[in-house]
Amino acid sequence: MPGEIAARRYCFGCGDLNPAGLKLEFRFEGNRAVADFLPQERHQGYPGLMHGGVISTALDEAMGWAMYTLGVWAVTGKMEVKFRQPLPLHQKATVSGEVVRNRGRWLEVRGEIRNESGRLIAESYGLFMRLPEEKARELKETHAEE
Repeated sequence: MPGEIAARRYCFGCGDLNPAGLKLEFRFEGNRAVADFLPQERHQGYPGLMHGGVISTALDEAMGWAMYTLGVWAVTGKMEVKFRQPLPLHQKATVSGEVVRNRGRWLEVRGEIRNESGRLIAESYGLFMRLPEEKARELKETHAEE
């Protein structure tokens, strides 16, 4: 349905129509989903720094996109984040996600954010649950319409 396609484009992480969103544009490098981004004022926590919740969102999005390298549709079941360094606004960063273990219904995924000099800002671990086949097929069809 056209309304569903437009609604998907408002995703806070990767939607190109969400004015407050991250607008992450993922590319695939082997089995990793990777996107570059530039934190803006709307992503601020402490003055001059990206909010930890927004950092977590970017990691969740990257881990979710990593599923596509396997052709899997899954949702976040559990996520842990370790913050290593603050991420200043207006400094380019890269977020990535990678499936590290396929356990059937569950997939183990890792993510990380690095600043432009390659320093680790945050890392994540997640357990993603495969969607039932009917729901996965519905999403696949919706995405193919675009």
